[in-house]
Amino acid sequence: MALAALEAKIKSGSNVLPDLLSMAKAAENAERYTDMCSFMKALVAAKVASGGDLTVEERNLLSVAYKNAVGARRASWRTLLLDEYKTNTMIDEYKKKVSSEMKTICSEVLDVLEKVLVPNVEKLIAGGTEDKHEALVFYLKMAGDYYRYLSEIVLAEGYEKKAESKYLKGTELAEKHLIATHPIRLGLALNFSVCYYEILKDPKNACDMAKKAFDAAISKLDSLDEASYKLLRDNLTLWTSAEKAENAEEEPTEEAA
Repeated sequence: MALAALEAKIKSGSNVLPDLLSMAKAAENAERYTDMCSFMKALVAAKVASGGDLTVEERNLLSVAYKNAVGARRASWRTLLLDEYKTNTMIDEYKKKVSSEMKTICSEVLDVLEKVLVPNVEKLIAGGTEDKHEALVFYLKMAGDYYRYLSEIVLAEGYEKKAESKYLKGTELAEKHLIATHPIRLGLALNFSVCYYEILKDPKNACDMAKKAFDAAISKLDSLDEASYKLLRDNLTLWTSAEKAENAEEEPTEEAA
C-alpha cells in the first residue's frame, strides 16, 4: 500500500524522493529487504527522471537492500548443496525455488544498474560531471557482483564472463580515477579477486590481483580503508596457504559489501 501511494504521488508530479528515502530506511530497520528493494528501485527511477544521480547515502542503501535480499537466498542455496541433501529429489525441487528467487532478484538489480544507473552516470560524465567516476565504479562493481551471484547457481549461461567484464571495466576506471586506498576501489579489487578464485577457478590471477591492491594500499597507510584491506590480506593468506597444502579443506573467502 505504501508503495502504491507513492507511485500515485509520482504520477501526479509530486516530489516523492524524501518519502521514498524515509520508507527505504524504515524497511531496512524492520529488516524488510524485499520492500526496501522496491522503495529504492522507485527512488532510482524518480532521481534519474529528475536529471540527477544517487547520493552516496542512496547508493549505499541500494546496495544494502539487494545485498540482503539476495544474501539470504545465497546462504540457503549453499546449505542445500551440502552432501546430506544431494540424493533427495524433494530437495532438488526446493533448490529450484531458491535459485528462481535468486535469479529474480539479481535480474531486477542488474536491470536497474545496466539500463538506468550506468547509462545515466555515463551521460553525466560525458557532460563534464567528472566527480561521477566514483559512482560509475560503484555501479560496475555492483553489476559484477550480481553476475557473480548468478554464476553460482546457473551454469553455461556466460554469467561468469559478464562478471569479469564488469569488474575489468570498473578496475580500469578505478585505477585511473580513484586513489589506491579508496574504499570502493579496494572493495572492487577484493570482490574481483574472489571472482577469479571461486568462479573463474584462476587462483594465480586472484592472488596477483589481491596482492597488487594490497601493496598499493599499504603504501598509503595514512588513508587506508582498514576493513577492505584486512579482507584482502585474509583472502590472500588463505589462498596462498591453500596452494601449498594438498587436500586442504576449502574455506569460504570473504568479500566486500
